[in-house]
Amino acid sequence: MFFVDTLETEGLGNRSYLAGGAVTAVAVDPPRDVERVLAAAAGRGVRIGYVVETHIHNDYVTGGLELARLTGARYLVPAAARVSFDRVPVEDGDSFAVDTGLELRALATPGHTPHHTAYVLAEEGREVAAFTGGSLLIGTVGRPDLVEPRLTEQLARAQHASAHRLAGELHDDVRVLPTHGFGSFCSASGAGAGGDVTTIGEERAGNDALNQDVDVFVAQMLAGLEDVPAYYAHMGPVNAEGPAPVDLTPPRTADGEEIAQRLAAGEWVVDLRSRTAFSRGHVAGTFNFEAGGSLATYLAWLIPWGKPVTLLAASPGQLAAAQRELVRVGIERPTAAATGEPSSWLRTGQSLRSFPRADFAALERALDAGQDIVVLDVRRDSERAGEYVRGSVHVPLHELRERAAEVPAGVVWVHCAGGMRAAIAASLLDAEGRDVVAVDDGFDAARSAGLTVADVPA
Repeated sequence: MFFVDTLETEGLGNRSYLAGGAVTAVAVDPPRDVERVLAAAAGRGVRIGYVVETHIHNDYVTGGLELARLTGARYLVPAAARVSFDRVPVEDGDSFAVDTGLELRALATPGHTPHHTAYVLAEEGREVAAFTGGSLLIGTVGRPDLVEPRLTEQLARAQHASAHRLAGELHDDVRVLPTHGFGSFCSASGAGAGGDVTTIGEERAGNDALNQDVDVFVAQMLAGLEDVPAYYAHMGPVNAEGPAPVDLTPPRTADGEEIAQRLAAGEWVVDLRSRTAFSRGHVAGTFNFEAGGSLATYLAWLIPWGKPVTLLAASPGQLAAAQRELVRVGIERPTAAATGEPSSWLRTGQSLRSFPRADFAALERALDAGQDIVVLDVRRDSERAGEYVRGSVHVPLHELRERAAEVPAGVVWVHCAGGMRAAIAASLLDAEGRDVVAVDDGFDAARSAGLTVADVPA
């Protein structure tokens, strides 16, 4: 009897898989921190015989090369992918015996990348699961614009054809097990990528790629594509070169004097504590990216690539968890770190800085009282379209560092859709000496307060 274990990386919206039989297993699109895969295999009592990549990933650093090295597994990579390391080049139709009665077959599914390959698992000759990577997702497909702008429309059409190939060659009961689409920016449609499980039959009934004419599908997909995190531009080259082994040993400890010197040198000092704790008291000039959640995505998106980073954490455990998240997106080693209370991170003579937090009801009261304030919306363009707080200024979070001068003078009340991105934005502005209020509230509350305008902004 076969098994499939799912290893979820929530912050990046990705899943990896371990599948196999009684003795041997295959790891599909493994994460950078391969200890998770090794632990899953140990829990099953199986040997990892194969490590496979559906494609050269553009959104995270793979652990495939390291996992193959550690386990002696055969490393299967699409033959058309240009890489700088030894691997087993996989062509369309190639098959591999995973365990007794269990076979893995490669199925070319270009679209997300030109070389994208899905892998179909068959037990005793009957197909049971398809590892679809960034091709057929749950309710949508992977976006086609991460490789080269000139190829985007061509790849979008290939993506449509690949979805139809999967649906045409596999029966309705085959489980669809994508790598992307659980909040990942690799998904072509965030709205269509919900749910946890699906099958070919369910996708045949509800996926636009399988129910729309190719021209309509491509036009709608291309019209809906949004910006992707800036660090995506670096992931493909890192993965093609072959990522180095991970070093998760604790970084050296920085004192208040060193932290001040690094800030003065223009380096990034990132406070990992909760947004509540940060707003109450923090070292002036530091940025707040809460540990957990989307730490890796947003820190790697905003920080200039290769910029030294020092991490400040409430505890060694929080620091270690953050290091693990960050190596997944190529932030290899913090330059330094400190843990404990923020008062211990101060240079002699310094004091902590703070700013208030509020909800949308408080914002309504401030506006009704005629206070001279600026409302800053840091949501993405698609979130802003159709409904926004009246009179607000719009600068998406990922553009704020470059466009901070566009934020008018005055006390800035900054909001997003739930509070996390607003906290990051507030810390960025606070570091520049602006007076800020972080709106830590869900956007539904803005509607309830009557603050929103339901028209597309000019």
